[in-house]
Amino acid sequence: MDADEINETADVKLTGDRAERIRRDAERIEELGLRGFEGRHREVFEIELYREVEPIVKGMIRSGSLARLAMEFAARRGCDFIVYADDLRLFRTSSEARDTIMVEVMAYAMKKLLKDLKKGNGWSADHNGPRGASCLTSYFVTLCIWVFRRAYIRWATERVEWARLHMSYDFTEEAANAAGIGALLGTTDYVVDSEVFGTDFEEILDEQTPETQAVVRMTVMGFRATEIADKLHLTHGAVRNRLTRFRTVLYEAARQGRIWIPKELHTRKQQLQVEELAA
Repeated sequence: MDADEINETADVKLTGDRAERIRRDAERIEELGLRGFEGRHREVFEIELYREVEPIVKGMIRSGSLARLAMEFAARRGCDFIVYADDLRLFRTSSEARDTIMVEVMAYAMKKLLKDLKKGNGWSADHNGPRGASCLTSYFVTLCIWVFRRAYIRWATERVEWARLHMSYDFTEEAANAAGIGALLGTTDYVVDSEVFGTDFEEILDEQTPETQAVVRMTVMGFRATEIADKLHLTHGAVRNRLTRFRTVLYEAARQGRIWIPKELHTRKQQLQVEELAA
């Protein structure tokens, strides 16, 4: 764990002398311990620490540094853990997503902090490691990095479950042409044989993020982009971007021989991209 980076990030947000902060934190922990880490004093302690840490953690989620440090930490422990690029983009652009994952992360971190403190472990003002002691805020940020993997997996799992609510659709040839496979590829006057989109199409779609899956499936079902945006609580631009990226994935899969797309549609793809760039 890059303690220097964490301390530097925390110090930018905090005011006052670092040594003074450590002294004050020691007094807070001592008083909390005298009261058994329970009651009103514990509630006040949690609120104060949350207020100190929230802008730091939220900023790290937005920049991607929290996820990066969490992946590095997991790798050193021999754990397989990756934060998908689409999710990193979502954390960067969506305040709702940042707030949701931040609440999860900080709740896990607080639970661990108090559990350790009750056992006499965890943060200490007398820490004599190579970098010396850190203030409680910096230590709590470190805990947030430690627990990020757990919080992210839960958050991502819930999103997958959410996407499954939008997975039912009919892939018969008649339904596909009437509902939107043609629209998915950006054509409305070319009759698309739905057999093209069989098992291979499902496999390619399953490789995408839950939100992209939901957008694609609802497009095939015949929903307009504005309707999809309303139902999935996305912006119209986000829906359009996900469809554009998925079309790119499909045509790349066609070049690789994973799926067949009529040659007539390849030229239409180029025209569609020009029109989307001009929009």
